[in-house]
Amino acid sequence: MKHFVTFFLKPLSFLPALVMMYAIYSFSAQTGTESGNLSHMISVKIVETASDTLQKDLDDWEVEELADHIEFYVRKAAHMTEYFLLAIAVSFPLYVYGLRGFPLLLFAGLICVGFACGDEYHQSFVDERGPSVRDVCIDSVGVFFGIMLVRIVCWTFLAPVRVVESLTGLGRRDRHSHRKRSHSNHSYRTSYDRRNSYGRNDGSQMSERAIEKRNQELLKKEGRRHIY
Repeated sequence: MKHFVTFFLKPLSFLPALVMMYAIYSFSAQTGTESGNLSHMISVKIVETASDTLQKDLDDWEVEELADHIEFYVRKAAHMTEYFLLAIAVSFPLYVYGLRGFPLLLFAGLICVGFACGDEYHQSFVDERGPSVRDVCIDSVGVFFGIMLVRIVCWTFLAPVRVVESLTGLGRRDRHSHRKRSHSNHSYRTSYDRRNSYGRNDGSQMSERAIEKRNQELLKKEGRRHIY
C-alpha cells in the first residue's frame, strides 16, 4: 500500500515547479508599462518601509527619487528570486527521484536556464519588452544558488535517514541469516537422531549413553563438513 501511494504522490512533487513557471510566464506577459509600474510600486514600498523603520520621515518627492534609484536593482533582484524559487521547485523532486550530485546540478540547471531562455524569447513578442542576455545570466545565478540550497538541505536532513535505513536493512539480513542457520542445524540434529535411534548396523541394541555419544560424534563431523 505504501509503494502504491508513493507511486501516485511522487509525480505531484513537480506541481510547485509548474506553478512557478506559470507565475514567471504571467509576469513576462505584462507589457513594459505594466511591468515598470509594478517595479516602481514595489520600490516605493521598500523605501517607505525603510523610512519608517529608520525614522527618517522622508517627503514624498524624496521617496519617489530613491525609488527611481533602486528600481533597476529591484527588477534584477526579482529576476534572480523567481529563478531561485524555480530551481528549488525543480531540483527537489529530482532529488526525490534519486538524482544526486553533479547530475542534479546539470539536469535541473538545464531545465531552469532553458526555461529562462524561452521566457526571454517570449518577451520579444510582448509590447515594449525584449529579450536580454544579461537577464538570462542573472537568472542563472539564482538557479545555481537554488540547486545548491536543495543539495545542502537534503544532504543535511536526509542523509541520517538513509544511514538508519541501511543499518535497519543490515539488521534484518543478519536476523534472516541467523534464522536460516538455526533451521539448518535443527534439521541436521533431527536427521542424526532418526538415523541413529535404531542402534548399530548389526542390529544389536545400543545403550542410551552409547547412542548419545555416537550422535555427538556424528554432529561434530557433519558440523565440520558444513563449515568447510
